[in-house]
Amino acid sequence: MREIVILVPEIDVDQNVEIDVRINGRKKTLKYRIELTRWEGDQSEDRVTTLRHKIADYDKDWELVEIGAPSKTEIPIVFRKSNTE
Repeated sequence: MREIVILVPEIDVDQNVEIDVRINGRKKTLKYRIELTRWEGDQSEDRVTTLRHKIADYDKDWELVEIGAPSKTEIPIVFRKSNTE
């Protein structure tokens, strides 16, 4: 799938975003979930482990789209609902 960038307004943590698009006149709803994951531990290895567990244990109906820029305490992760119409 080709990607486009859409700026969305500031939303609360762990919220869903639904975007309706038309592709060749056919409506499709794309669902995204943005989650902030808190770091466990201070070491890089601890942070990588935290991310691996979060992604591996995530609901299989959602696919990983993006891992955002981390802060000192958390990192945003964006998931997309796999089968939406």
